Amino acid sequence: MDSNFGRTGGRHKLKRSMVRALTGASAAALLALGSTPAWAGPPFITDDPEPVDLGHWEVYAFSAGAFEHSSATGVGPSVEVNYGAAPNLQLHVIANLAYDSPKGAPGQFGLGDTELGVKYRFITPGDKDWWPQVGVFPLLEVPTGDAKRGLGAGYTQAFLPVWIQKDFGKWTTYGGGGYWITPGPGNRNFWYTGWLLQNQITDKLMLGGEVFHATSSMMGRGESSGFNLGGQYDFTEHDHLLFSAGRGGLLYAVDASAVNYPFTYYLAYQWTF
Repeated sequence: MDSNFGRTGGRHKLKRSMVRALTGASAAALLALGSTPAWAGPPFITDDPEPVDLGHWEVYAFSAGAFEHSSATGVGPSVEVNYGAAPNLQLHVIANLAYDSPKGAPGQFGLGDTELGVKYRFITPGDKDWWPQVGVFPLLEVPTGDAKRGLGAGYTQAFLPVWIQKDFGKWTTYGGGGYWITPGPGNRNFWYTGWLLQNQITDKLMLGGEVFHATSSMMGRGESSGFNLGGQYDFTEHDHLLFSAGRGGLLYAVDASAVNYPFTYYLAYQWTF
């Protein structure tokens, strides 16, 4: 599954996922043995190498953002769509409505940036193999939002990551990172890395947590780190609730000045078929 908190358009004013984001991820490296298919990706920022199965779809209706007291910034309602177009190959798109409501200034709401991506898994171990899944998931952030209103980055941006995943029983761990290319005045290209551990608590409930880190993404801004805790609840085979909350990341903030907003969230309904 995808992206993530990570992955949504306008990453520098940003948002996996999505957005799928100008904050990043870094961290811890956990690795374990075993092998069982597992859910991964949203509601977390850190992504995974596992594509949607051939001929199948994932559709998310979601909102995500950052807030502090009377200030808020983020995206939603937004839609993420992933399709298994070929064996080990997934097509990905996120369309956003964005909002930005800084303290002491008029709030803004409108079309946000659009994210396009292709996930390809090039190492697929068998059930008894010890090595992990490995894949790439390049993303392109298209500046469809109005940057003058604080609802987009104003420039085309790209993310070039490598993701690794290992499953062992009811546990799954995955992570990795990559390089963000973020043109624009005052922007810096930067590195992002993150890692996650999750557990299938019951047949319907999964819970997990991630840590992440990014190098400096703007002139005058230092490196940043953060974490998220969240999970997924399966109402049926096709209907799912995804949720997470944390601090330290602005992958869903469309206002780059919101770097000090301490709290982030992600909430989505997912339909799989």
